[in-house]
Amino acid sequence: MFENEPLQEATIDCPYCGAQFSALIDYSAGESNYIEDCAVCCQPIEFYLRAQHDGELQLSVLREDEIY
Repeated sequence: MFENEPLQEATIDCPYCGAQFSALIDYSAGESNYIEDCAVCCQPIEFYLRAQHDGELQLSVLREDEIY
């Protein structure tokens, strides 16, 4: 997923309200996690960026009260 552009736009489905919104994801940092508020309902969303077995980074988004 990370090619020449470290910042890539991704469409996110909010785990609280289900609304879709765009977020910029920084793939240059490698594995990371951070919190960003939903652009629609303002609830805190946990963003998890993890490397897969093939080295590609995968993004997961969860509610703040869910366990990754």
